[in-house]
Amino acid sequence: MKVHRGFENLGNIKNPAVTTGTFDGVHLGHKVIINRLNSLANEINGESVLITFHPHPRKVLYPDTFGKDLNLINSQQEKIQQLEKTGLDHLIIINFTKDFANTTSQEFVKNILLEKLHAKIIIVGFNHHFGHNREGDYNYLYKLTKEYDFRVEEIPHQDLENETVSSTITRKALLEGRVQRANAYLEHFFVIIGSLKRGHLKCKEIGFPTLEMIIEEEEKLIPKEGVYAVSVVCEGNRYRGMLNIKTYLEKENPSIQVHLFEYDYNFKLESKIVTIAFHKRMRDELQLGNTESLKNQLAKDKLIIEELIY
Repeated sequence: MKVHRGFENLGNIKNPAVTTGTFDGVHLGHKVIINRLNSLANEINGESVLITFHPHPRKVLYPDTFGKDLNLINSQQEKIQQLEKTGLDHLIIINFTKDFANTTSQEFVKNILLEKLHAKIIIVGFNHHFGHNREGDYNYLYKLTKEYDFRVEEIPHQDLENETVSSTITRKALLEGRVQRANAYLEHFFVIIGSLKRGHLKCKEIGFPTLEMIIEEEEKLIPKEGVYAVSVVCEGNRYRGMLNIKTYLEKENPSIQVHLFEYDYNFKLESKIVTIAFHKRMRDELQLGNTESLKNQLAKDKLIIEELIY
């Protein structure tokens, strides 16, 4: 997959099949769209193209209301990695600004999708809107097909056990700690990608040394506080572990401490980029009265997680 920042130096994209959207989470519904996009691109001997936006449009348009507390399932790096797995040929990331937000749906289709990209097929998700004031939709695109040489297709929404899958419902599940449910919506593990630093000294003193996760983007969604079963991948090595998320009043961001089972703490993972995959939320943070009680509880957690994750 080739990643383009804007529309400059795109080169010649052959018979583009195009879709647009924020694609936060790259969930089940997104994957259905992308799979269809790839299939249609192959039918016309073309290439698949996804246009997305950074920052998230709500962050730019409604910074004090709808966008203020919006946390994203994926950092930009995480989204790129998930999209790479889908078989896409091209990802175009548009710098979303207030000026760009004034682009009308007609300008977006004619000036960008048709004139710049020469799109042969345009795919939109169910009830997808685009352009200034969200005035563009499938019906608008269909009318344009009579004037311009391209096809348009709308993909219906995807349901999981009678729930319509969306980024919003996935974020809600994560904030409630329902990681397994979120993973079902995503069809992959919810992940956090970032670097590590030395963990709390107290954890090391009781025999459960930790590393602390550094969150690179402040908009990144952090699941509900508590203890989680996780796996951690770095440079081809995979470790099972347990992770604790805890909010401190004096800290703006939650503390994320991870204890790895198969890891030799003499080998330094500090400052390396790792991927943490969330398997299951094990329990709430417990108010334990003494160090021995804490050690016993952590030992129990470890035994359960070792059987849960192979």
